[in-house]
Amino acid sequence: ANAATTGNWANAATTGEGANAATTGDRANAATTGNRANAATTGNRANAATTGNWANAATTGNRANAATTGEHAVAAALGIEGKAKASAGGAIVVCYRNDDGGLIHIRASKVGENGIKPNVWYSLDAAGEFVEAEAP
Repeated sequence: ANAATTGNWANAATTGEGANAATTGDRANAATTGNRANAATTGNRANAATTGNWANAATTGNRANAATTGEHAVAAALGIEGKAKASAGGAIVVCYRNDDGGLIHIRASKVGENGIKPNVWYSLDAAGEFVEAEAP
């Protein structure tokens, strides 16, 4: 059972193993619950969240955040001022971009390595180091 939306503020949510959600549009969020149920968004301030093992969350818009709970799940925030968090057994990927969107730094880490704590929001600073970030 997959869900996909296009349009600003058009959200998608699914529940069930392998039930994916994807959105395109500013502030168009995607959320899933279930193992291997992924969420992806493209759009400014369009967040992605998943609950379940191997359930990944990815965002590409500016100020868009990615969060996962579940083992082996990756949260990736790839836009300007993006934030990511994951639970124990998961991992994060975050970028630092200049104001024009140019990629300056990108880092990935498993939770429990490189000082990354479970269920804490992270971004990158101008030096490419992980920093704890305020919740969105």
